[in-house]
Amino acid sequence: MPMIGLLSGFLLSVANPVPEPPRPAKPLPVHVGGRVLRASDGSLLFGWPGVYFESRFNGTAVLVAVDSTTEQMRVLVDGQQKALLDKAGRTRLAIRDLPPGDHVVRLEKLTESQAGGGRFLAFYPIVGSTPLPAMKRQRQIEFIGDSYTVGYGNTSPGTTCTKQEVHDRTDTQRAFGPITANRLGADYRVIAYSGRGVVRNYGGDAPDITMPTLYPRVLPDDAAHLVGTEAGWRPQVIVIALGTNDFSTPLHVGERWQTSDALRADFREKYGAFAKGILARQPQASLILLAPAKADADVRRVAANVTAGSTRSVTTLSLGKLALAGCDYHPSLADHRALAAMLQTALGRMPGLWPGQ
Repeated sequence: MPMIGLLSGFLLSVANPVPEPPRPAKPLPVHVGGRVLRASDGSLLFGWPGVYFESRFNGTAVLVAVDSTTEQMRVLVDGQQKALLDKAGRTRLAIRDLPPGDHVVRLEKLTESQAGGGRFLAFYPIVGSTPLPAMKRQRQIEFIGDSYTVGYGNTSPGTTCTKQEVHDRTDTQRAFGPITANRLGADYRVIAYSGRGVVRNYGGDAPDITMPTLYPRVLPDDAAHLVGTEAGWRPQVIVIALGTNDFSTPLHVGERWQTSDALRADFREKYGAFAKGILARQPQASLILLAPAKADADVRRVAANVTAGSTRSVTTLSLGKLALAGCDYHPSLADHRALAAMLQTALGRMPGLWPGQ
């Protein structure tokens, strides 16, 4: 059921849409967090987890315009949640009766869609509200990974979940990456896909679509549009958390590795090439590799190899012991908070990392 209106802070959810509020010709200037593809009509298509959109305005009301049948999205004003859009389809959400003054409106993608994604149209000022310049943060962090980075099932009260429950109980904005970035006042991107590895996906699935294959895509389900030069995106830190899926299940007949040693050697070679390619694209970035228990030694060897051929040092951090109380024994909200604290501590030990330091 579409959520379509907000009056005096109370959310309306009704079967028949109310008339769409009048809107001005020009939308608010928008700041985009994450990869998007601009459509011919000017709307922004999105698919990767953790995408967000922000605008600023002066006034008492704003209209949020977004289309998606797959996503759960959160609408916030000045950091306070005003609505939760649950696979709402064509949504035109009017937020009214705000205190007069300057405000920040934000739309966050919570779920992992993998296919379908959504389309952001605009934020529109209404009822006398006027645009303000969009915000932009100097600090930037990119997170690359699998289901751990996505925040797969992290809000679940238990480990047993249906496919739909995994979708509904995933909140990437409460995963360790966005938590870390928000604590540091940084913009962030989450380029992550559940079940994918460096050379081998979970259970040997889809052997030709690993994370290095998916990473260059603007949208995860679109192989036709690849990332080019991304103006304005120069992260000071790139965090990669891969290796869990490569070694999470035994090899089976028909896979291209005959032994576990062969798999590990291939993993180290391909991971090193992937990391070097990322640093070649973003030479200003410091690289942090998060190492799962089953691949800790291999990830450390990768880091040593990459460091030997680069002017940038590569830091490794072990994921450590986690409660894994989320869906299908994935990290819980408590685990994500702990990982964020670990990352924040590590970043604090890297002098000169941020602009102005």
